[in-house]
Amino acid sequence: MNIESLIPEYAKKLEAGHPLLTYVEENRYLIDLLNQLSKVDIVNDIQLAYNLFNQIACVDIRYTRKENQLFPYLEKRGWFGPSQGMWRFHDDNRQLIKDVRAMLEKKETTHLQERVDIMLSELLRMMNVEESRLFPIALDILLPEDWEQMKAGEGEIGWMHKTNVSETDSAQLKQNPQSSLADSFLKLSEGKMTLEQINLLFQVMPFDLTFVDENDKVAFYNRGEERVFPRSSGVIGREVRFCHPPKSVDAVLRILEEFKAGRKDVADFWINYRGRLIHIRYFAVRDKNKVYRGVIEVSQDVTEIKKLEGEKRLLNWE
Repeated sequence: MNIESLIPEYAKKLEAGHPLLTYVEENRYLIDLLNQLSKVDIVNDIQLAYNLFNQIACVDIRYTRKENQLFPYLEKRGWFGPSQGMWRFHDDNRQLIKDVRAMLEKKETTHLQERVDIMLSELLRMMNVEESRLFPIALDILLPEDWEQMKAGEGEIGWMHKTNVSETDSAQLKQNPQSSLADSFLKLSEGKMTLEQINLLFQVMPFDLTFVDENDKVAFYNRGEERVFPRSSGVIGREVRFCHPPKSVDAVLRILEEFKAGRKDVADFWINYRGRLIHIRYFAVRDKNKVYRGVIEVSQDVTEIKKLEGEKRLLNWE
């Protein structure tokens, strides 16, 4: 697949964090993924194909952001074409992604390569339309205040390329030196907390917590004072299969396979580790549409918990 991956000239003039530059950067990220998947022997390395596919499927996030952030402002300035036409092509691509996902999950390889090729071609065609027509016209008709308002609302939907979040946050912090983790609230399903509070909460949890995303890559672990298993920052972004000893890899991959297929949601083990009884649990993480989004690994030293008997109703710190 011969793809031009240079940033368009009109985008080079935009400041960091500009919504349109973010779209272009996401396209560069997506093009790289498309190139990688196009070179995979899908039948013989379906797991690698699935991991790359999951990353490509996140294009739905940027489609949703376009539909709810960019298109309304274009309508405000009198251009309704994208809302009426491009949205339909978004949905067509979503269906292609859905079809490929179903075939990957069922390991139906007979026509898989053909469907993947169609998906790659259509995703590329969408990017070409964006960069040759949609984005230049948007820059021409939208006003500076439109882009500022658009940027302020993007976090509600998110970004396809995860680094866009950190880059945007960094840009905002530079613009407002008073901003900090303590000032930034995250609205949760119940209530809200500052980012500082969330960070502190993870640090005092009495267990090791690791989150592996839908692409089988470690995205987070909590840094408590007394960890069960050692961790270092180098684990972030690493494929989970390389984070376990060889004798455990098959079990980990089996868990991921069952979670992704929707057949299982929980797996647990308990082992003796350095004289302590360790309870290790895996929980599938799914969104509101039941789509697999990753897995949480919880490791807890339950040696003292296992010794509990009777009741303790009174406070006694002596």
